[in-house]
Amino acid sequence: MDSTPASSSADAIALESKGVGEPVAPLRLDRWIKGLEGSDPRSVPPPAWPDAQPLPEPPFPRHPELLGEERSGPVVQDRHWSLPLIRRKVNGWLVPYVKSRVLPGSFHPILAYLFTDWKCNVDCHYCPSWDNRTPGMTEDVARRSIDWLESTTCRVLAVMGGEPLVRPAFVHKVTDYAASKGFWVYIGTNGRLLKPAVVDRLGDAGMAVFNVAMDTVDPKPGLPKALNPVRRQFEYLLRKQYDYGYMVFFNICICRTNMNDVRELTEIAHEYRIATDYHVCESPMYEQPHFKHLHDNGVFLRREDWPKVDELVDWLIEKNKAGYAMVNSIKRLNDMKDFLRGRLEPWNCRAGLNSVVIRTDGSVAPCFPLYAAKVDWGHIGSPRFDAARLEAMKVECQRNCFSTLQHNLGFCYNDRRVLHWVARQAARGFRSGARCFED
Repeated sequence: MDSTPASSSADAIALESKGVGEPVAPLRLDRWIKGLEGSDPRSVPPPAWPDAQPLPEPPFPRHPELLGEERSGPVVQDRHWSLPLIRRKVNGWLVPYVKSRVLPGSFHPILAYLFTDWKCNVDCHYCPSWDNRTPGMTEDVARRSIDWLESTTCRVLAVMGGEPLVRPAFVHKVTDYAASKGFWVYIGTNGRLLKPAVVDRLGDAGMAVFNVAMDTVDPKPGLPKALNPVRRQFEYLLRKQYDYGYMVFFNICICRTNMNDVRELTEIAHEYRIATDYHVCESPMYEQPHFKHLHDNGVFLRREDWPKVDELVDWLIEKNKAGYAMVNSIKRLNDMKDFLRGRLEPWNCRAGLNSVVIRTDGSVAPCFPLYAAKVDWGHIGSPRFDAARLEAMKVECQRNCFSTLQHNLGFCYNDRRVLHWVARQAARGFRSGARCFED
């Protein structure tokens, strides 16, 4: 998950007040959330839309010549980007970004998180982002969501959970329908249910990215997302990326018990030529009744872990400088240290402006951490995001959140940074062209 459950200076205060005995996870924004809910309660469910329509049945296979392991080469190959794949990236990200900068108004989503299920097949002790009692999204809500997003600037659809692959046939339909409308489709998954047949169906339907959450090499208590139990099917996923044209990366949560695994997974990802994305093991922002691991939790970071985290972050920064592919910038990696100590500064969060969360029932929210907040932000087709209210809200909440995606979006909406980045890329292109001329 992008916003996995962050430790803060409040953690240290709570531990010191009890003596370092049972680890506790402070609710960093519980009172603030209750105040937010009280000012605008989410008391009315989304409407019962008439004329429910199912998602179309995907034709499969569209590309029979790509099916099966015998068609694939080695796990690691040279990557070749075809013109259609380049066009898919441009239409998914660049075109919506440009539109969002020139169109009037403030709500111009580039990316939407579609939570098809709030159920999960594993129990990671840091994660409150699932509830097996919550019904999954219906085909009608999924179809209405995609149709509504198509009418906006949005062209990136992230299929999320819980674990979305608890219903692989449903995700196949969502992927096929969204890709047929020009969406760049992305899935967040723990990888346990990524069987070869599922990989082929999603790749055939047009999946663009597999974000595979992976915390350890072998399972550890409270950290079941491990590579070795799924390595064979994961390597199938890697081989098939060269056939279908999708990308793969690891999403790694830094916890107090997996810091050596983080290093090992980073090296494995480099060997596989895939990127990595890092989060720090956050405590929940507010109370969620279904979350069972608020107390007696062995994976949350404690104050005495800070030096080890600092050392790990410095190691990751050196790997980043050495050319390892990472979603996190060097600055954002360094920000982890300040975040642990409660010193994170506002970072231009774009939630509710250029990103949107669609819940399983069709209601909307600005971001992951506020998924379960009982606040009325509207529903698909009729969002209720007020830019001024969001800005005032984020003064508090973004200091307690470490979303990589929202930070990257914030980077893109800082004109000075964008101009600097464009100039740097142009200089690189000039140097590369000069070398070619000299050769």
